[in-house]
Amino acid sequence: MKYIAALLFPATLALLLAAPVHALPAQFPELNGFIDEMVDKHQFQRDALHALFAQARHQPEIIELMTRPAERRPWHDYRPIFLTEQRIRGGVEFIQEHQDLLARAEQEYGVPPHVITAIIGVETFYGRHKGRHRVIDALTTLGFDYPPRATFFRGQLEQFLLMSREEQRDPLAFVGSYAGAMGMPQFIPSSFRAYAVDFDGDGRRDLWDNHADIIGSVANYFAEHRWQPGQPVVARATLSGAEPQALIAKGVRPSIAQSELKAHGINTQVDLPADAQLALIALDRSPEEKEYWLAMHNFYVITRYNRSQLYAMAVHQLSEAIRSAHATQQRRSAAGNS
Repeated sequence: MKYIAALLFPATLALLLAAPVHALPAQFPELNGFIDEMVDKHQFQRDALHALFAQARHQPEIIELMTRPAERRPWHDYRPIFLTEQRIRGGVEFIQEHQDLLARAEQEYGVPPHVITAIIGVETFYGRHKGRHRVIDALTTLGFDYPPRATFFRGQLEQFLLMSREEQRDPLAFVGSYAGAMGMPQFIPSSFRAYAVDFDGDGRRDLWDNHADIIGSVANYFAEHRWQPGQPVVARATLSGAEPQALIAKGVRPSIAQSELKAHGINTQVDLPADAQLALIALDRSPEEKEYWLAMHNFYVITRYNRSQLYAMAVHQLSEAIRSAHATQQRRSAAGNS
């Protein structure tokens, strides 16, 4: 039987067992029930969990951050956060530095280098901003003091403890975002367990410092959500007539036939298969004006990483900007060497 205590570093374990227990369970009585579940369901050691949570800290700042995510901004404010010259240039440098790994990931998973790179660019600016909150603090705070999504975050806390045990790492050592997302690609614990891969075969899945595992894991995530290699993501749409709000309300899962879109005055200059299923996306180009896009299956796949339409569009547009800038640089380099 594996216990979480047996997987902590000896010094950390001694500190935990010497610490006063029941601190957080006293603050959040529901935590006692969670501990009971972890003992009964997953055979964790009760005393070790009490000692662990005695070292966790409630962070009111995390609650505040959850109430004002960037995805609540309008598109005209959200887009400039990620579509910057610095982030595009950083993406080109990332592709150049890791071109062999990115090429192997594309070969094995079918996901292009510029898409993998854009995810990492949007999530953490290529590793510059991986988060500063202990994951145990973030998930405990949100799981027991954030009613709107407490069930979800308690589930992630369960996954996090299982992940720590499987990876044989100290659960107090993990640092990530205020929502408990980790590493350069910002995987939540359930995604880490399901999609992180040991891409270099060293026996560990390291999404903090190992670029092989980082790149391979992002590619695997997209492949597992059925990314379609070589297929488009979105197409610009034009609208004649009133905005078809009922079609927009259908969401990002492609489910609308082209004939239905055309019947509502929606067209595109892009040639699409006659049987293509699409989604209609409306974004605020300015406070007074909207822009419309037809989203395809690969756009939906990006939203499996983050459910926000704004996020998915930022990833797509950054990926296209990186691809264009990288191609331009390659042409200039080739011209200079000729």
